[in-house]
Amino acid sequence: MTDDDQPMFTPAAFAEYFADLGEEAADAQRMWVKQFAELSGFGSEGLGPTPMQLGTATFKTRVQSNGRLSIPDAEREALDIDEGDIVQVVVIPVKRNRE
Repeated sequence: MTDDDQPMFTPAAFAEYFADLGEEAADAQRMWVKQFAELSGFGSEGLGPTPMQLGTATFKTRVQSNGRLSIPDAEREALDIDEGDIVQVVVIPVKRNRE
């Protein structure tokens, strides 16, 4: 058998090639998730648009009587929220004032 008759990949080289491709795909996926997180304001290091620019806000507020929540003036103005507008709320308890 001459060099011209040798297979292009041995089984081990073939397996290594695809393992490398898998690692490259995983690295690309990690980079995409990191960029998405930065643009979403999660784990941001000052890169990309702020949450307000993306039409979202994060703030703390106190639960009032009858379970009412208030959206601070600055957030309402920045997001152009008016009385009667429908908004989506995600609630994460921060501190409980219980004895």
